[in-house]
Amino acid sequence: MKTMKLKVTLIFTLTVFVLLFTACTDNETTEPVSEEQALNEVVQSSEIDQISTSLEDFIIEMYEDQESAESKSLDRFKLSYPNCGTVTLVVEQNFRELTIDFAEGGCVIRGHLYEGQVVLTYERNPIAQQVLLSYVLNDFYFDNKHVIGSNSILRELSNDNGNPQFTHTVDLTVVWPNGLQASREGQIVREWIDGFASGIFTDNVFEITGYWNATFISGSTHTYEIVLPLRHEVACYHFVSGSIYMERTFFGGTLDYGDGTCDNLATFTLTDGTMFDIILN
Repeated sequence: MKTMKLKVTLIFTLTVFVLLFTACTDNETTEPVSEEQALNEVVQSSEIDQISTSLEDFIIEMYEDQESAESKSLDRFKLSYPNCGTVTLVVEQNFRELTIDFAEGGCVIRGHLYEGQVVLTYERNPIAQQVLLSYVLNDFYFDNKHVIGSNSILRELSNDNGNPQFTHTVDLTVVWPNGLQASREGQIVREWIDGFASGIFTDNVFEITGYWNATFISGSTHTYEIVLPLRHEVACYHFVSGSIYMERTFFGGTLDYGDGTCDNLATFTLTDGTMFDIILN
């Protein structure tokens, strides 16, 4: 197996990937995509990964904080981020509607800028095995990218391992400030393996599995499947372990996040066995 060590940014590394893939298409009858287009699509998809994961964190934290507040006979929870926005609660018997309006200028949450409004609805039943959390994004921006979608997360009180689990049905569209656009559809399953009894969200640990497709403004599509569960430690900016297999025309390989260390290092292995060390943005 050939190994190459590249101490470069993720964007430059992906440029090398694209050059390799387009160079291997001499015998193909399909017109290869341009180098610039392929690079942009890979970078866009990695940014959607970050948006989807951060939204899941936020929705789950909203729900858990509200449940904790009601168990203490409080009307509603308070945002953990002072001067960032307001929380409005509508109660109709067991129905709950939580609206979070971020203040003008937005709110920085774990290093990301949130702007606009998130509305979460569900039927409250603290002892139910399953609760469906539905959310809508209204004029919502994540790090200056417009994120559009109405999605759901199925919360299971206890899975086969005895842990809380969340199944996220994803259907998001992201529009970049420069006009680029991409959408994602799929299903992501989170098992909450540590920290769920502490009451402190930043010490939580999730294992993530699932699959999704990403479609770009050019019409091209990427497919993704998590082949080794991703370990998401909320206090870490990137996944600390696990692998994703990704495939598109003239492009395929496995992104591996390492051995559990909280860092910005990963490897990408092409289908021919060539491995690249990469630095995540």
